Amino acid sequence: MLDITVRTENGERHVRPSEEDLAGLVRRIGAEGDRFLIVQRIPDLPAVFAQVWYGDGGPYQVEHRAGAPELHFGTRLDEPARVAEVLMAWARGAADFAAAGEDTGIVWENMGFPPEPAAPELPEEIRVRLEARVRELLVCGYDDRERLAETAEDYLTTRDGRPVSRRQAEELVDRLWRERVAETAGWEGTTDPERITAAFTALDAAGIVAREHFTCCRSCGLSEIGMEDGAEEARGFVFFHTQGTESAASGGPLYLLYGGFDGSEETTAAVGGEVAEALRGQGLTVEWDGDPGQAVKVTGLDWRKRLTG
Repeated sequence: MLDITVRTENGERHVRPSEEDLAGLVRRIGAEGDRFLIVQRIPDLPAVFAQVWYGDGGPYQVEHRAGAPELHFGTRLDEPARVAEVLMAWARGAADFAAAGEDTGIVWENMGFPPEPAAPELPEEIRVRLEARVRELLVCGYDDRERLAETAEDYLTTRDGRPVSRRQAEELVDRLWRERVAETAGWEGTTDPERITAAFTALDAAGIVAREHFTCCRSCGLSEIGMEDGAEEARGFVFFHTQGTESAASGGPLYLLYGGFDGSEETTAAVGGEVAEALRGQGLTVEWDGDPGQAVKVTGLDWRKRLTG
């Protein structure tokens, strides 16, 4: 698997595809509404990507960018297999990408984009408050940079105005995102959030709709979980909402809400038991006494959530 995310014009998002899958996506593009794909590494870094456009039977326009607009390069290739090889080399990292360019004789031309002017600096009081909130969300680990920028732009808005522009929000988020990626780079082994994800993946496959960081609160989650994919065939559900994520990320327990879609206490208790067993099977500490009226509580968490973007 490649540590990348691939987005296509028709709205698909492919996370960690195989080399074969990536080559298939390259061969596929070209039809109306499906003419390009954008490749980003995991974890995503601001303005670091590769992309391909193809249509009308012409050559493939292949581009890559290494952060600043003036570091945006492009070339044209005729064969989809060659395009796929370039993208695979880019996905594997800078050294492989440079070697691939030398080996294949590809000439990259600077696209000539001008530098972007920096946004006006934020007043210190606003910057400090905004940084604190964005860092909290980065520790939670579920929002991508676009969502974080939306939150940062809106966070301090009042009836009197909006003190943070979209460009200011994006620059602040990108700076803190890079800091967080650097912090997580040294993490080794499986983290507790990854253990939760593994348990939820197994529960979802076993007929229990399992969702992380789902809706803003308990009532919204309970009203919306039945509309999730697979709910019609599922026996029950389990989720934790965004407030629960923030509690766990700040050192508290994680409360999981669960139930049976038939509404019975018997099914709810059975689902609770499966949830607790799945979490314990991942090595997590669970507090639950079998009471279907009580949430399943995961305690002692070391909340290290890797960013994906």
